[in-house]
Amino acid sequence: MCDTLVTVTAGGLLFAKNSDRDPNEAQVLEWVPAADHPPGSSVACTWIAVPQVAHTNAVLLSRPWWMWGAEMGANEHGVVIGNEAVFTRAGAGEPALLGMDLLRLALERSTSAPEAVGVLVDLLERHGQGGSCSHERPGFTYDNSFLVADAAGAVVVETAGRDWATEAVRAPGRAISNGLSIPAFARAHGRRAKTWVTAAARRRAVTEPLAAAATGPADLMGALRCHGDGPSPQWSRVHGGLTAPCVHAGGQLASSQTTASWVADLRGGARHWATGTAAPCTSLFKPVEVGAPVDLGPAPTNRFDPATTWWRHELLHRAVLAAYDDRMVRYRAERDAVEAGWERERPSAAEAFAAAGDLEARWLTDVIGTAGRDRRPSWVRRRWEAVDRAAGIEAALDGAG
Repeated sequence: MCDTLVTVTAGGLLFAKNSDRDPNEAQVLEWVPAADHPPGSSVACTWIAVPQVAHTNAVLLSRPWWMWGAEMGANEHGVVIGNEAVFTRAGAGEPALLGMDLLRLALERSTSAPEAVGVLVDLLERHGQGGSCSHERPGFTYDNSFLVADAAGAVVVETAGRDWATEAVRAPGRAISNGLSIPAFARAHGRRAKTWVTAAARRRAVTEPLAAAATGPADLMGALRCHGDGPSPQWSRVHGGLTAPCVHAGGQLASSQTTASWVADLRGGARHWATGTAAPCTSLFKPVEVGAPVDLGPAPTNRFDPATTWWRHELLHRAVLAAYDDRMVRYRAERDAVEAGWERERPSAAEAFAAAGDLEARWLTDVIGTAGRDRRPSWVRRRWEAVDRAAGIEAALDGAG
């Protein structure tokens, strides 16, 4: 599932998003340079190909490892977009563009938020949306909503099949989650039972006030790390961790995990921070730039690979999760201090990722040496045992512990 937030200030926009996916669905940061394309060419998206345009912008994407499209991203012109799964009465439809494909295409083909909205809805009307949205669960499909922003403003776009509605953001804070939120469109197209399972309204009740109160990137990082009423993850049998924006897998009907996070400050030029790893509460937000690619090593898949940035962090994330109250406190303050230092004096992305790797290796050694009690409900522990087996990470976790 997901949450996307914007904060409107006198000086411009702040943007943030958590991408909630299957817990072993690694996400990759991908830098794609600007390019010119010959007449008559096409671009192969996740399930279908569409006509290519003459020129595409440079983009930075946070992308599930197996798909062409992206959960969130930015382009060289300061446009940012995040998407959300929404459940409507439109029906699954044939394989077409995924919402993530629409997001990437809009970033590659626009120079402003209004132009991106135009690109997105034009492609939706011409090609439709549909096809499997999950590598682990091929039958899982959904429609999409989007928050599209630049320094001047933001627009919510909600869809149901090829139908769509837009709403310009006016309030100081606006958030979207896994339910339609434009009232008339929601009444016409919303699917209440599935939306209830995602706990979309509960998360939006948390994220929208946090967005309205934010004054800078650190506030939105805090919003994405929010577990609700307390500092530690909470679970329900139905919703898993979906009752708060920092989502940890474990429900019996819904079992999403935040697999990547992003914050953007669009005031006076675009500055971006991305985790490139799961669980923002256990991760560092690293400064990144659209035009400054970083070699992050091999691309991850859904199988444990310690050579990849995403899976190396999973050793820390999953070790902390097994005794969260006792282990997260070991490095939370240092995490916050490092990020504050990076905001004051911004290192290159390469420097930040290298430093983060060193810090996380040290934190892992510390937390696995810390005795702690696993306070997760039994069904959550069983769920994570199955997740670990599927990824082939259990031996590495046992060795780390």
